[in-house]
Amino acid sequence: MLSRTKKFLRANNIFYDKEHVNPLMVPDRIYVLNFGLEEDALNNRFIVEYAYTWTGRIKINKITIRLHNHVGPHEFRNESELLHYLKKHTKPNK
Repeated sequence: MLSRTKKFLRANNIFYDKEHVNPLMVPDRIYVLNFGLEEDALNNRFIVEYAYTWTGRIKINKITIRLHNHVGPHEFRNESELLHYLKKHTKPNK
C-alpha cells in the first residue's frame, strides 16, 4: 500500500515507519505511516482509511496527512493527489 509514496520518501531521504490498526467499532481498516527527516523524530504521519471490496481488492476511502506544527490535516482521495501535493511542497535534494 502506498508504494509510490514510499518510493518518493526514499528518493528524498525521508525516514518512515508503518503500522496497521484495526479499530473495533468501524469496518474500515487504518494504515498509519509515520515519517520525518530524522530517524528518531517521526513527527508527521499519513493515515489511510481503507476497506476490502467483495473481490478482495483494497479500496482506499481517504488519505489524511498530518504535519508537525500544522493545525488542520490535509485530506486526499487517492495516492496520485497525495504525490502531487508532496512534490509541490518538498524542497529538491541538492
